[in-house]
Amino acid sequence: MVEETFQEVAGFVALGIEAIVVLLLAYAALEAVVGTVKAIATRGMGQGVRREVWFRFALWIVLALEFALAADIIRTAIAPSWDSIGMLAAIAAVRTFLNYFLVKDIESYSEKRGEGRSGLEGR
Repeated sequence: MVEETFQEVAGFVALGIEAIVVLLLAYAALEAVVGTVKAIATRGMGQGVRREVWFRFALWIVLALEFALAADIIRTAIAPSWDSIGMLAAIAAVRTFLNYFLVKDIESYSEKRGEGRSGLEGR
């Protein structure tokens, strides 16, 4: 009874975190589209403007990946089988891989902008 309740609560928590991921990505995409449309409308779609839109979008994606990884960790805690754990581990590895290289790109761009590591220290 307690184990079933724990699994149910953990499942709802993971689902809630995944909903946050969807909202973050939707907001990020909307912000990127608005930034792109503004740049096109003002004829300012040079390399610097495109990079700024990408930079903001990438920051949101990194945040969403962190939340997605948290949901994966929770789902691993309640995974009913080794197959489920293996699939979750593979998904988590891909997300971690994507996150790592995206953070490296962000750090590189931040250094070019003169911002240092853009608050991404320790990742």
